[in-house]
Amino acid sequence: MATATPPPSDDRRGLALLDQLPDHERKVADRLADVYADAGERLHLVGGIVRDLLLRPGRAVDLDFATSAAPEASQRIAAAAGASSIYLVGERFGTVGAVFGDGPIRCDVEITTYRSEHYPDETRFPVVAWGASLADDLSRRDFTANALALDPRSGELVDPYGGEADIALGVLRAVGDPTARFAEDPLRLLRAARFVAQLGFRVDWATEAAMRDQAASLDRISRERVWAELGRLLVGDYAPDGLDLLRRTGLLVVAVPGLAPLAAEGDRDQTLWRNREKDLWEHTLRVVSQSPPRLAVRWAALLHDAAKPLTRSIDAFGDVSFHGHERIGADLAEKALTRLKADRSTRDTVRRLVELHGRPAAYEPDWTDSAVRRLALDAGETWDDLLDLAAADVTSGREAKRQAATQRIAALRGHFDRLQQEADLARLDSPLDGDELMAIFGRGPGPWIKEVKTHLRDLVIDGELAPDDKPRAEQIARDLLDRASG
Repeated sequence: MATATPPPSDDRRGLALLDQLPDHERKVADRLADVYADAGERLHLVGGIVRDLLLRPGRAVDLDFATSAAPEASQRIAAAAGASSIYLVGERFGTVGAVFGDGPIRCDVEITTYRSEHYPDETRFPVVAWGASLADDLSRRDFTANALALDPRSGELVDPYGGEADIALGVLRAVGDPTARFAEDPLRLLRAARFVAQLGFRVDWATEAAMRDQAASLDRISRERVWAELGRLLVGDYAPDGLDLLRRTGLLVVAVPGLAPLAAEGDRDQTLWRNREKDLWEHTLRVVSQSPPRLAVRWAALLHDAAKPLTRSIDAFGDVSFHGHERIGADLAEKALTRLKADRSTRDTVRRLVELHGRPAAYEPDWTDSAVRRLALDAGETWDDLLDLAAADVTSGREAKRQAATQRIAALRGHFDRLQQEADLARLDSPLDGDELMAIFGRGPGPWIKEVKTHLRDLVIDGELAPDDKPRAEQIARDLLDRASG
C-alpha cells in the first residue's frame, strides 16, 4: 500500500503532549528513548496512546512503542533501561513486554518491532516481515486515529494519514482503502464499533459502507474474540452509538444472530404502532445507556426485550402484549452467549436478569415481607444488578410515569434493605438438609426430600419457623409425611 508523506510537525507541541504523561510514565519513556538511541535504534510511541494523549491528556496509560530494533535486541535494551520484568507478548508479531517500577508507580510497556504484513488468504493470519520502516508500520494500522507516532526525544508527531484532524473532528476513518483494511482482518469491523462506543466518534461514510459490505466476513473470526470485542463495546460510554452502528451495517446479526428480530425493529415503520407500543430498538438503546457499565448488566440490557418481537400479539382493541417474553428471552440470551463462548458465570447472570427483569416493576407498597424475600432469593447474587436493570428499564416519555417507576424501584430497594437489617437472607433455608432428613426417616434419596425442604424453607421465609429450629422442623416434617402417607 502506498504511504503518504508526513506533514510538517510542530515538535514543541509533541513535547507538550509528552509532558501530559504522568511523571513516572514520562520518566520511563525518556529512559527507554535514550537507551534505544544509544543502541542506534529508533523508538516511537504509537497508536492508541498517542490518540489518547490528544483526547484525554493526563490519564495514566500503558506505553506502547514501535521500534526499528529486532525483538531480541529489544529485550536486551529494555533490561539495560532497568526493566524489572521482560517477557514476550507475541513472539510471532515481535512484541516484547516490560515492567518498570511497582505498586502505584508501576508502568507496563509493550515494544513492537516495525513490521509490514500481507494476508495471503482468508485465514486472517498475516505474513509478517521485519525490517520495515515506521511509515510501513503506520500504513498497516486500522484507523487514522491509531496511525500516529510520537518521538519521545524530539517530540516529532508523525501523522501521515490525517489522524490528528480526524480526532479533532471525532471521525473514525480507515487507513487507505477501507475495504482492504477490513478484508485483511474482519475483527476490525467490530473494533470500529467498539471505538465508536468508547470514544463517541462517528464513522465516515466510506468506512461505514465498507463495514456493511464486509459484514459477512466477521464469521471468519473466532467467537471468543467476538465476545471480547462486544464486551468492550457494551461497557463504553457511548455504547448505544456503537450498537446502532452494528445494526445499521448488519454486523449485529452476524455477531449475535439471536438479535435479528430485535435489530429489524430499528428498520420497522413505527407509524402503525406509535400510539400503542414503544420503539423496541430505541428503547433497548436507552436501557443500555441508562444501565451501569457492568458487563453482565449491559448484556442483560441489550437482551432483556429481545424476545418481544417473537411474542408480540395484538388484541381486538389494538392493544399490544408480549406474553412470556421474559422466559423466552432468557432462553434466547442463554443461546446467544453460549454461541459466543461466554463464561458460565456471565451466562447464568444474564439469563437470570433477563428472566426476572420485569418483576421489580410490579412492586407495590402493600407487598409482604415474604414476597420481597422470594424475589430476592430468586435473584440471588444478581439482586443489585436486577434492581439497576429495572431502574434503567424506565424510558417512558412522560415525566410523571418515569418518576413513579423510579420511586417504585427505590421503594423495593428500601424494603429489601430493611429486611437485610432484620435477618440474614442467607439463613432463610430449611433447617434440615437432605442428609439429615434421610437419617431421621431412614429413607433413601427421592423427590420427597425436595418437597419437605421446600415446605420447611417456605415456613422460614414466612417467619413461621426459625432457620435453626431443627426439633420443630423435624416434627413439621413428620406431620407432613404422615399426611402424605395417610
